[in-house]
Amino acid sequence: MKQYAFIAIAMMVTLLAACTNIQKMNQDMNPAVFITPAQTEEVIAQLKDSLGEASALRIERGVEQVAALWREQDGNAEAFAQFCKRSFVGDTAALATLFATLERNFEVMSGYFHQMDVELKMPLQLEGPAITPVDMMFGSYDASAHLTDDLYGNKVAFLTALNFPFYSLEEKTEQGAGWSRREWAYARMGDRFISRVPAAIQQDISKTLTEADAYISDYNILMDNLRNDAGEQLFPEGMKLITHWGLRDELKSNYADPERGLEKQRMIYKVMQRIIDQSIPREVINNGSHTWNPETNEIFIDGDAITGTPEETRRYEVFLKNFHAMRQLDAYSPHYPTQLTRAFDATMEVPQKDVEALFVGLLSSPQVKEVASFIASRLGRELEPFDIWYNGFKGGEGIPEEQLTALTSRKYPDVAALENDLPHILVKLGWNPVKAKEITSLITVDASRGAGHAWGAAMRNDLSRLRTRIGEGGMDYKGYNIAVHEFGHNVEQTITMNDVDYYMLNGVPNTSFTEAVAFLFQKRDLELLGLKNSNPDEAHWLALSSFWSAYEIMGVSLVDIRVWEWLYDHPDATASQLKEAVIAIAKEVWNSYYAGVLGGEDETLLGIYSHMIDYPLYLPNYPMGHLIDFQIEQQVKGKNLAEEIERMYTQGSIIPQLWMQHAVGAPISIDPLLAATQEALEALQK
Repeated sequence: MKQYAFIAIAMMVTLLAACTNIQKMNQDMNPAVFITPAQTEEVIAQLKDSLGEASALRIERGVEQVAALWREQDGNAEAFAQFCKRSFVGDTAALATLFATLERNFEVMSGYFHQMDVELKMPLQLEGPAITPVDMMFGSYDASAHLTDDLYGNKVAFLTALNFPFYSLEEKTEQGAGWSRREWAYARMGDRFISRVPAAIQQDISKTLTEADAYISDYNILMDNLRNDAGEQLFPEGMKLITHWGLRDELKSNYADPERGLEKQRMIYKVMQRIIDQSIPREVINNGSHTWNPETNEIFIDGDAITGTPEETRRYEVFLKNFHAMRQLDAYSPHYPTQLTRAFDATMEVPQKDVEALFVGLLSSPQVKEVASFIASRLGRELEPFDIWYNGFKGGEGIPEEQLTALTSRKYPDVAALENDLPHILVKLGWNPVKAKEITSLITVDASRGAGHAWGAAMRNDLSRLRTRIGEGGMDYKGYNIAVHEFGHNVEQTITMNDVDYYMLNGVPNTSFTEAVAFLFQKRDLELLGLKNSNPDEAHWLALSSFWSAYEIMGVSLVDIRVWEWLYDHPDATASQLKEAVIAIAKEVWNSYYAGVLGGEDETLLGIYSHMIDYPLYLPNYPMGHLIDFQIEQQVKGKNLAEEIERMYTQGSIIPQLWMQHAVGAPISIDPLLAATQEALEALQK
């Protein structure tokens, strides 16, 4: 989950998008441009005269790409011209040989640098002794930060850019359906060197994002130290929840508690509000020395009230540092000059306007109020803001979490037990035993400091890593549910690294697609425990659950997008001003799409997500993942899940809409989910 975002951001640093016509880049946009348009045109003309019109397009684009990236330290104009004439490959067979060599060597470098990163970050990400300053120094070090500089220095980057042209998203959309697998692999090779980011900037971004991840990974609330106005302890001893994931999931679990569930939900809700507005006392963050009444914000030692120290702006200081770090890339991405355009057009490869249109379409749909009314009738009360996380879409009574935890803790007392069970989980999901063992032999399980994440390999036959929390008493149900989600990521990562025909096409179109597999797995968590729901209306409940989950996360994502727009409009903002802006934007989005449904005019709850703080603009991938997941879920209905996942995901990293067309026969859309939701409401309300 989270680690996939880190990888996506790291890729963004080195794979910044450029425009179709590189010649349009000018010295005003990038002062470092050294080769003039006239010098570029002269080299193009000479190569065309030598090789003919058959190579004209590749010559034009390749030379323009190299010219845009060439700097004074690379040589003078004559050196540029000689390099292009000497290095352009016109012969088809020779080009295929060059591609194979580049692809193999890029895999070697990516794979071993990734292994170094995994090892250096282990003290920060896995359970163990307290993190030391030295751990942070090594964990935030990017061993590959100078790789791109080195590849420009030895001309490998220029050789690649010269021979494998970049195609814009528009061109990939228009032409990609007619491309062969090799042509797609060539196009992805053309995406590899399209910017030239100095190593110092890459290193600073790595350091900043690592520090943000460490801040969030250690942001825990000790729930057994919370007290209500009567001084009562509502949560069990030893319950320690990370924000926002743990708090949210505990809130969800209390829908199954008819006695004190609502009271506990309201307490968690207040904790979240305190985190957002930063009135939360520092003394209660990852610290068990004080008891705390979130409602009054009083803290106590041995029953005596003391004055706490509000966190004030720390959360937003971390956010702001991320903004300034990512903004350094702007000057090196002249045609995608903001983090917003890089996140959508370059990385997600779905334009921001199209993404927002999908979100607003669902948030504004008439089904929202109908589903909300249905939820209220089931709860027997008016909805409250935290009911945005309602998860009771099931027939009959939900299984109390205590019973589920008793089952999961017996089944998974430690990480070894979980790792040993992974092949059996895949068999239950439809894989044959041989393939299940093959996939899981490349997945290892680690005990995580944070909520858990999946981290894929960067070369074939290397390990994908499932990080999850397992307490001294074994894995609780929340940890199990998250682990199943992360295992879905690991399976996708392993298939798309090892079973895709070209290394340059490994992976998925964007992180929404790996989230889709993770959701497919996560929804089957009870089935994997032998608790499969035999309810004939299960498909209807699933539709309502998917709809409500999308409704929740789409609003959160709009807040994330609008905060980044605000930051670009106010680049000199302070952390205090950013806090005010996040709160104001959260209120605005809430009032537009939620207040009339869940109440709470000027509610700030949409600002709670930790992704906003440690993974820049990752949140929109989640609702896109929900939509993709739902369409895939419909596609696999009545079919073998394993076979369908392998069929779809071995397409690799072609563009999203073409991937979807091949996978399910339609582009990404809210229409199937809206139609299924309406059908479910009509069926379940009879």
